[in-house]
Amino acid sequence: MRALKYSGEEWLGDIPENWEKTKIGLEYRERNEKVSDLDYPPLSVTMKGIVPQLDSAAKSADRQNRKKVNVGDFVINSRSDRRGSYGVSTLEGSCSLINIVLEPKPSAGNRFYDYVLFTKLFPDEFYRWGSGIVDDLWSTRWEYMRRIVLPKPPLDERIKIVRILDVECEKIDASVRYQEATIKKLEELKQSLINEVSTQGIPKNRDKKPSGHAWIGDIPVEWDMVYSKSLFALRKDKAFSDDEQLTASQKYGIIRQAEFIEREGHQVVQVVTGKEILKHVEAGDFVISMRSFQGGLEYSEISGKISSAYVMLIPRKNKVCNDYYKWLFKSKVYIRALQSTSNLVRDGQALRYSNFAQVYLPYFDITEQQEIADYLNRKCGAIDSAIYHAQRLVLRMNDYKKTLIYEYVTGKREVM
Repeated sequence: MRALKYSGEEWLGDIPENWEKTKIGLEYRERNEKVSDLDYPPLSVTMKGIVPQLDSAAKSADRQNRKKVNVGDFVINSRSDRRGSYGVSTLEGSCSLINIVLEPKPSAGNRFYDYVLFTKLFPDEFYRWGSGIVDDLWSTRWEYMRRIVLPKPPLDERIKIVRILDVECEKIDASVRYQEATIKKLEELKQSLINEVSTQGIPKNRDKKPSGHAWIGDIPVEWDMVYSKSLFALRKDKAFSDDEQLTASQKYGIIRQAEFIEREGHQVVQVVTGKEILKHVEAGDFVISMRSFQGGLEYSEISGKISSAYVMLIPRKNKVCNDYYKWLFKSKVYIRALQSTSNLVRDGQALRYSNFAQVYLPYFDITEQQEIADYLNRKCGAIDSAIYHAQRLVLRMNDYKKTLIYEYVTGKREVM
């Protein structure tokens, strides 16, 4: 085993005695060329690397004021609340000004530093050089980032390390792609099951009849289609004085705002004035959120207060099995029907009670509603379990990949 020495940098720890050190500013130069996303396709900087701009990304009105990104550039979000959003771009395009874009300087073995910057400890070191007005939200500028110390092995060893990591990382990436393809198939299976069972009932031979509504097609003869308002009333309550602030999201549903912040790891815009316009949400309400046209209606398991932009629906007792309609409102066919109710949705405006009322809903014996809900809970629960295990495996493989890279690029694992 070769002799090691302390690098003098906490994030690097020990490195081989014959290795030198360098700085980011000596191996990269900042690319600060301003471009338009009309000429250079918009990109998003995510925890999965640099990808075509996500639908969920915040869009700036100033489309001319973006940073150019070339293939091979290293891009990292400068804000600490976007920790882990970075990568080497395989695409040419443009990104938000909040990102730092680095062009590797032409030299032999420079791809070694792409791997160094991909290590699991680099983001912590990067944001350590940042500054801001609050402890958990600040930005790191290039003038400070360029001072970060990197290991510098002899050139021949750098080349060997890159060759080894190219092979080993591709093996891991292939396994990750397989698991991600499996997850996608499972998610498609789940959605297909929800679509079919929530609109047609538990699979069995039964007579059907035209529903009279294109979005759902034929339905069992025992079912009816009814006006939505006959099943769900509009809640008009203002927020109660002791209500806790809630957040609505497609990712988590209706949860406490404090829990949302903890899960996401960053702050959200909080209401500090005009609190009198907040609305009350009761446990058991369905909520039309600003994103319902994308992912359906949310169901609240808890009481609290929420923005006046949201609409609360009260299920009518003895007519509605909440668990059944939770599934129906998440079916793709229902979401498409909801989307068709207004062009306002496509312009980014929120859905209203009047939009919800335009889509007639299936109605039938509440006992069968519960049977369908139990069936979907069981079947989708099994699919969710398989998805969870595959996702955990992906996380472990990606974590192992970053650990492997760190051990090689700091010399703790020796190349042969």
